[in-house]
Amino acid sequence: MEMFIQQWLPIIGESVIETFQMVIISLFFAIIIGFPLGILVVLTRPGQSLENKFVYQILNLLINIIRSIPFIILLFFILPFTKIIVGTTIGVKGVIVPLVIYTAPYIARLLESSLLDVENGVIEAYKAMGIKTRQIIWNVMLREARPSIVLGLTIATVGLIGATAMAGLVGAGGLGDLAYRFGHLRYEVDVMYATVFILIVLVQGIQTIGNRLAARLKKD
Repeated sequence: MEMFIQQWLPIIGESVIETFQMVIISLFFAIIIGFPLGILVVLTRPGQSLENKFVYQILNLLINIIRSIPFIILLFFILPFTKIIVGTTIGVKGVIVPLVIYTAPYIARLLESSLLDVENGVIEAYKAMGIKTRQIIWNVMLREARPSIVLGLTIATVGLIGATAMAGLVGAGGLGDLAYRFGHLRYEVDVMYATVFILIVLVQGIQTIGNRLAARLKKD
């Protein structure tokens, strides 16, 4: 056990850091893209304040197309685009672009669902008072939907962790790469067990934090 810790702890620690880097950076950019996209889908759908059938159908189709592609296929499919954007297709840097493209539509759909759950009567009451659409979005819809949005982001984050593990197949680094190179190719069973354990703890921790934050926001 002591030999295992001395030999593998630095490598496992580095892989954990790489996984956190991929998740945090990708989630940040996915939120920047996904939130406006989700809000626009809600506002342009039939019966909403910015109703636009053409824009809504285009955005809806785009989101559905990207979400229908498994991450590992998307990863290989956009390799040329990734190369253009970041200059590489390997390592943590090389997987950020596909992770963002994979996660942003997912976040947009989760946000759409959360905003549509806000009671229409509340929105109509603010409209009747002459409140502008922009203020209704920020001060009413997003505020009322906070618990649901937090749970949605929690789900997206957990899915993103799974995607980073798959990205290890193309040398992206992180826990997925560690499990593949050492746990699978070199038959280091202890490394595989350690990787699975860390991923379980990581996912459980994120889910617990998300659930508690959502419950607290619901009480406010």
